[in-house]
Amino acid sequence: MNRPILNIDEIEFEPWRHGKKYEARPGQIARRIGARKLGYGLAVLPPGKCAFPRHSHRVNEEMFFVLEGTGELRVGDARHPIRAGDAIACPPGGPETAHQIVNTGDSELKYLAVSTMQHPEIVEYPDSGKFGVRAIDDDAGGKPRVFRYNGRAEASLDYWDGED
Repeated sequence: MNRPILNIDEIEFEPWRHGKKYEARPGQIARRIGARKLGYGLAVLPPGKCAFPRHSHRVNEEMFFVLEGTGELRVGDARHPIRAGDAIACPPGGPETAHQIVNTGDSELKYLAVSTMQHPEIVEYPDSGKFGVRAIDDDAGGKPRVFRYNGRAEASLDYWDGED
C-alpha cells in the first residue's frame, strides 16, 4: 500500500494550458496515497485563468476548498465571489449545476478539489454544447482501462444503426 500521507510540499504539479483562457498547475493527491473512492488534488490557477470549461456532472459530486487567493465561481447562470477559506459544493445535475472556477484576482488561486469517483460518468459542457462519457475500470491484469468519448447530442446514431 502507498504511504497514506502526502504533505502539500510533496505534490508534483503538471502544468498545462489551452488557448487564452485555460491554464493550471494541477497536482494529484488521491492516487499517490492509495485513495479508491474519492479523487482529490490541488489546483493552482494564474490570474485571469480557469482550469476547465464550465461543466456539470451527471453522476459525480465535487467539493472545492479555497486555500489561497480570490476568484469567481460560475454555477448555472449565477456568479459568486470566492476567497481563501470558502468551501464550495457542486452536486451532480444538469445545466443548472454547471460550474467553473475562475481566478479574478491578481495572484495565484489555489484550491483543493475533492470528487466522488463513480463510473461511468457523463459530463456536459453547456457553453460549447458538447458532452463527454468516461468509464474507468481495471482489466484482467489489474491495469486501468479508460473509455472516453466526446461529442454533441445532434450527432447521435440511431440505436439500430449498423445492426442489420
